[in-house]
Amino acid sequence: MLRLITATDTLIRDAKARAVKFVKQTDGATAIEYGLIAAGIAVAIIAAVFALGSDIQNFFTGISKQMQTKAPR
Repeated sequence: MLRLITATDTLIRDAKARAVKFVKQTDGATAIEYGLIAAGIAVAIIAAVFALGSDIQNFFTGISKQMQTKAPR
């Protein structure tokens, strides 16, 4: 009977130790944080492209026209 109690106690202590170790583990959290940062940067870039898209297109169109008019033929 004592052997059963000891084995059960050991099993419970090991399970508790594994649970505490799992909760304290932070390796996955770092990867998730980097993923969220990358997603935020991507959203900012997309927003900037939509907000400035026509202005940038007009800028490069103007440069292209200037290059065509000044290019030697």
